[in-house]
Amino acid sequence: MAAVTAPQPAPSAVARPPGRDLLLLAVAVSAVATSAPLIAATAAPALAIAFWRNAFGTVAIAPWALLRYRGELRRLNRRELRLSLGAGALLALHFGTWIPSLELTTVASSTALVATQPIWAALIARASGHHVPRRAWWGMGIALLGVLVLTGVDFSLSPRALVGDLLALVGAVFAAGYVSVGARVRPTVSTTPYTLLVYGSCAALLLVVCLVSGQQLAGYSPDTWVKLLALTAGAQLLGHSLFNVILRTTPPTVLSMAILFEMPGAALIAALWLGQTPPWGVLPAAVLLLIGVGVVVRSQGREVPPSIPVE
Repeated sequence: MAAVTAPQPAPSAVARPPGRDLLLLAVAVSAVATSAPLIAATAAPALAIAFWRNAFGTVAIAPWALLRYRGELRRLNRRELRLSLGAGALLALHFGTWIPSLELTTVASSTALVATQPIWAALIARASGHHVPRRAWWGMGIALLGVLVLTGVDFSLSPRALVGDLLALVGAVFAAGYVSVGARVRPTVSTTPYTLLVYGSCAALLLVVCLVSGQQLAGYSPDTWVKLLALTAGAQLLGHSLFNVILRTTPPTVLSMAILFEMPGAALIAALWLGQTPPWGVLPAAVLLLIGVGVVVRSQGREVPPSIPVE
């Protein structure tokens, strides 16, 4: 009689990453945390900032993608192209809402609200027929309480800040859509070709919007161009490139949890560099948001797309 093989335990969703990846993770989170403060400090229209960071990112990736992945790009089928370009459109909508929010509200409030992306990804997964654990619903309730507290505090400061909060929240929804669509195409398309298509289509759409709305795309000071290049090199390329490398050995749940440190990191940079000290009422709201999102991320199963930030 053949021996019965004991079932193998499921891989842990919270396994400790290798030491090398812990270091890379710290660098990646630090790079992404510079995104919001840099945007807030850049003297250029919000949509123009969104266009240039994606345009520069496309230019940086294109030579390697065309040399190394030319064959794969040619073999992409209609479904893969459609989903990749659709993800680019959702990324453009994310940047088109989140970046303007930084002109209306504080870096701390904006990054706290855009960090709710995993919650919206879980809701999108539920709407697509996937199971969402009960624990995740508790996390969403905690995060919603944090949203209500935060928007209430900002409304007491100014209606302008409340509009910025709402834009950041909408930006988180579009970011979740971007991740969810990307999760459907990434199993068959390599990172570099996918990134080229996403950044390229995102930049093209934002360029059209900028031209139609009359956004100033040039004539900036040297300091502004330096900040745009720093934004591209840091958050757009270094941060996300390292996240993709780490994802090979680190569970998405651990990665998503680590990314939550972006919010306090961005708030600290904004306070030290821009003098944006958030009111005390924002702090408990931000804590509620981080706890709620953390509960959702921790309860995610493999059916819920991993949430990688797009800032």
